[in-house]
Amino acid sequence: MLNAETYVTKEKGIGGTIRNRYEDFYVEEIPIENLLPTGEGPNVWIWIEKLGRTTLDVLMDISRDLHISRKRMGFAGMKDKKAITKQWICISNMDSEEQFEEVKALNGEIYNTKFLKIVRGQKKLRMGQLEGNKFKILIKDINTDYSSYQEAANIANNIFKKLEVSGVPNYFGWQRFGKPRTNTHLVGKALVANDLAEAVRLYIGNPYEEEPEEVKLARKAYDDGDVEKSLDLMPTGMRYERIMLKELLKEKNKLKKSSTRINSSNNCINSYNNINSNNESINSNSIDFSLNDSDFNYLNDKSYKKAIFALPKPLQRMFVHAYQSYLFNEAVTKRVAMGINKYIEGDIIIDNEEHLIHNESPEKLQEMIFKFEADPTSPLYGTKVPFAEGKVGEMEKNILIEENLKKVDFECPKTPKLGSHGLRRKIRFKIWDASAKATEDGVLTEFSIDKGSYATAVLREIMKNDVV
Repeated sequence: MLNAETYVTKEKGIGGTIRNRYEDFYVEEIPIENLLPTGEGPNVWIWIEKLGRTTLDVLMDISRDLHISRKRMGFAGMKDKKAITKQWICISNMDSEEQFEEVKALNGEIYNTKFLKIVRGQKKLRMGQLEGNKFKILIKDINTDYSSYQEAANIANNIFKKLEVSGVPNYFGWQRFGKPRTNTHLVGKALVANDLAEAVRLYIGNPYEEEPEEVKLARKAYDDGDVEKSLDLMPTGMRYERIMLKELLKEKNKLKKSSTRINSSNNCINSYNNINSNNESINSNSIDFSLNDSDFNYLNDKSYKKAIFALPKPLQRMFVHAYQSYLFNEAVTKRVAMGINKYIEGDIIIDNEEHLIHNESPEKLQEMIFKFEADPTSPLYGTKVPFAEGKVGEMEKNILIEENLKKVDFECPKTPKLGSHGLRRKIRFKIWDASAKATEDGVLTEFSIDKGSYATAVLREIMKNDVV
């Protein structure tokens, strides 16, 4: 996991790999019971099963085929791409029976997606409205130090027992940052630094060695300053890069046409002044593009901003969130090293409703932490996030200093919609219904965890290696 260094269990891991097949990684959303659809109402809820696709990709396909805005579609949380996943999605304001039938007709038409239930509901579904997620994950290629899969399963069960007592470090997993192209947080860092050109370059250009050759060529074309060539080469599956490239090409053509008119006009003025002023030209604002006809000459911050805001809003927000997550992982690494289930003087503590706890004694706070009634927190850095006191607070401040940042930088003045006030997030999460058993192929793990937490943080403790 990126920027995650600390383990809470001491046992040697069982090693292994995951996601050899999509079928080896299963995720099912645990919904909030009183939000579930009742069969009546203006909104249509769909219990979907998807394979090898992001939640956003499925939503965009459905909105395209129904000819509706993506903004009318809600979901509680993003689910893994390299997996079989089940979750609710909701389409708002589908009052007529004809619209309901159109949704039903889509079943089987969306790539690698099944509609398992289609139900009308009164309520809409919003981000974060779930209890948690339950997982079934098969670990293969177990460490050869173990004589059998059963021995490895026994080790995994011992680790599960300890994690059920201590909690699991609440690290953000690789999904937050991208893998194998780990750059989402770097795009966010550029946005926080107000470098929009660099943010766009990191997303569209900046080829990674592990990528397919055709994608690398398209990214290189962008780095070379040829937006149109990059768009021509970019595979259709690279949906978001193509969205940005189309916007940039439109901006480039518009600004190039405008600059050509300005230069033509200024050249006429200069010629007139040269004739009438002994070849002394006026000071003009014309730009000579003849020496370097890179498309970047015709783009500006407004162009790059338009390209970023052409993306779906959840993806826009993901960039700065990923950078916050990168810094959070570092803070959690250092705070967990002080004791994952210990109160440290100066800690900011929250309860299970994420309310700050005030005016409790250290002894009472420690008792609440042991009972999972409260948790220590680390910062998702932002403009208004409070720091802890004492040595915990000093550690949190030093992380910002090392990044040459101040809290105010998270205003993102050039893209204020993407700025963040920040918040405190618990340093651990609860795990329940955890078990491991030997199979013919490896060790099958099953467990449930809180919403917003990553299964790979659990597997990292069991496997003791970098889990993707």
